Amino acid sequence: MQKIRNIAIIAHVDHGKTTLVDKMLLAGKLFREGQAEPDQFLDSNDLERERGITILSKNVSITYNDYKINIIDTPGHADFGGEVERVLNMADGVLLLVDAFEGPMPQTRFVLQKAIQLGLKPIVVVNKVDKPNCRPSEVQEMVFDLMFSLDATEEQLDFPTIYGSAKNGWMSTDWNEPKEDISALLDAIIEYIPEPVTLEGTPQMLITSLDFSKYVGRIAIGRVHRGELREGQDVMLCKRDGSMVKSRIKEVNVFEGLGRSKVNSVKSGDICALIGIEGFEIGETIADFLEPEALPTIAIDEPTMSMLFTINN
Repeated sequence: MQKIRNIAIIAHVDHGKTTLVDKMLLAGKLFREGQAEPDQFLDSNDLERERGITILSKNVSITYNDYKINIIDTPGHADFGGEVERVLNMADGVLLLVDAFEGPMPQTRFVLQKAIQLGLKPIVVVNKVDKPNCRPSEVQEMVFDLMFSLDATEEQLDFPTIYGSAKNGWMSTDWNEPKEDISALLDAIIEYIPEPVTLEGTPQMLITSLDFSKYVGRIAIGRVHRGELREGQDVMLCKRDGSMVKSRIKEVNVFEGLGRSKVNSVKSGDICALIGIEGFEIGETIADFLEPEALPTIAIDEPTMSMLFTINN
């Protein structure tokens, strides 16, 4: 059984989240010697690059000291509430990234609130401590106050704090002592983020996001909640309206490095992509063919504003 950690990264826009992920990918040795270093690797969509923000959540994984760390990059905007809520369902813990000068911002509060309600374990990363006028100790206090005001549990309030500069590629437990690399952060993930719970029984998976390929069509992505899903397996798709649709998994992929790799089966606790499921929507369950049991569908936040366009009367 491979040792797995599932972690989502939360941050306000422009606090260095995508840069930190780039450094984590480097630490996972995903790039050959001499290959160009990644730059904003996860903001691969044209609109994201143009605006310099993360809009769609994405998954990558790195291997560190025999542990597989699945990293889920979440959008930093409250406007993408539904997206955030769905992807946090795949994680067991969160990295809360805050700027050492600005401290926690409104958008951070919004996403953090979702994570705390889901009972995820936080690790706080105070980034950009190399900036002039930075105040890491005050910012750490501000994060504690924010979590307290969001009704975090005692265990969640007892969070570890890592300081560093993602841009300069170092993380440390003490901001006055810069290190050579970001291993302090990766060690903290392995130490503090709980291992995913492995549930035996009939397979269940909640579809939390989707991908598209022009060769195979829509791809269902989610975390296997219980049991095991195999290539060629007949499954039942439990729809939102309570109906059941027969389906078959043509191919099972797991996230490996920057891409996906094909595997024969995937067990409870890992995040996977299933090819061959047709007519699915986000929030529906892939369940056992003979004894289908649906997981609770995800309630998505209502839009912030709704408008009515009518003809002139």
